[in-house]
Amino acid sequence: MNAIELNDVSLHFRVRRHGRTSLKDYLLHGLLRRGESNIIEVKALQQIDLKVAQGERLGILGHNGAGKSTLLKLLAGVYPPTSGTRRVTGRVSSLFDISLGFEHEASGWDNIRYRSYLQGETPRSVDARLNAIAEFSELGEHLDMPVRYYSSGMLVRLAFSVATAIEPEILIIDEVLSAGDHSFQAKARVRMRSLISSAQAVVVVSHDMDSLRQICNRLVWLDHGHLRMIGEPNEVIAAYLRSMQGDAQPMAA
Repeated sequence: MNAIELNDVSLHFRVRRHGRTSLKDYLLHGLLRRGESNIIEVKALQQIDLKVAQGERLGILGHNGAGKSTLLKLLAGVYPPTSGTRRVTGRVSSLFDISLGFEHEASGWDNIRYRSYLQGETPRSVDARLNAIAEFSELGEHLDMPVRYYSSGMLVRLAFSVATAIEPEILIIDEVLSAGDHSFQAKARVRMRSLISSAQAVVVVSHDMDSLRQICNRLVWLDHGHLRMIGEPNEVIAAYLRSMQGDAQPMAA
């Protein structure tokens, strides 16, 4: 049974160019159409066919701008496909933009609640996890303070502690997360391994080839929004590195 299934999925964005409308565009397109002439279509993902089975750990690699994070957000339901179908069986938990939803004038305690609600938790489920999240963060009495007084390291520790206090079915990760000082990073790695091992399916983006080899049983190579190759991690990584050196030939997905 597949946890995720994409069939012929494409995702396009319509975005406005920066800058003012030129006199030439104004004269060519006229007053009523000048706004339209300043819109361009970005083809972020093109005709993606992808299946992620229950129990699978799938990694995604590619150059900057290849569409990796966009694909994750489509899998998570942040972006609906422009065409094609997306089918997900199970509850998706996403670990990207982990500081999203923090209110800097509110205390650490309040922000644990706010961020948890954004992750789909209820007041009852947050109450059950509140002390465990606080203890994992190691922020102690600082949780009584507004987070605007936190250092960047403290804020990341709080965000990580909240974001990973989940029981994932389908886990989607944008880069393998780390947080805080050396001792806290050791705790963070243990928690990430626990989340990955307990999830029914995992999709992860990373530039760290060693992490992808350790975590994943299959890799996707994404290239300018196209799925270029799927296969065993060492095979895909080798082909990707050859391509970066200019030696690889195009390969079918």
